[in-house]
Amino acid sequence: MNLKGKFNVPFGRYKSPLICDEANLRAVSLKLKNTAIINADFENILSRAKKSDLIYFDPPYVPLSDTSYFVSYNKDGFSWKEQIRLRDIYKKLTEKGVFCILSNSYTQEVLELYSDYKIDIVKAGRTINSNGKGRGKINEVIVTNYENLSGIKSRTT
Repeated sequence: MNLKGKFNVPFGRYKSPLICDEANLRAVSLKLKNTAIINADFENILSRAKKSDLIYFDPPYVPLSDTSYFVSYNKDGFSWKEQIRLRDIYKKLTEKGVFCILSNSYTQEVLELYSDYKIDIVKAGRTINSNGKGRGKINEVIVTNYENLSGIKSRTT
């Protein structure tokens, strides 16, 4: 969103857009049947999460440079203080025996913030950038806590 609270990503130009993919919606509905999707402050998950639950966090990413400082998904933004608060919630969930996955920018700050956890570097496509040369695949991180959970083995390979 921009400073006026309006979306600032163009819709695109499509000749025959697929507005409703019924088969896909029904398939996703079945997969999400026992899933809770919550739109709230991430700290609210502490009272809801139970041992062996799986939580995925997709916060506003840490900016890659001083000029790519877009964290204004709401009027208050998402500061470094919020990134630290999220890491602290991640830690409390780990102590509770909750499986956690988090994605974020591949930056030294993020690597240090989650240094106690398993960090995988993945390539992610970027199609929106004011500079066309900035589009394409970039490094991001996936942070998991599976190896930090006492008595719980990771189900990943």
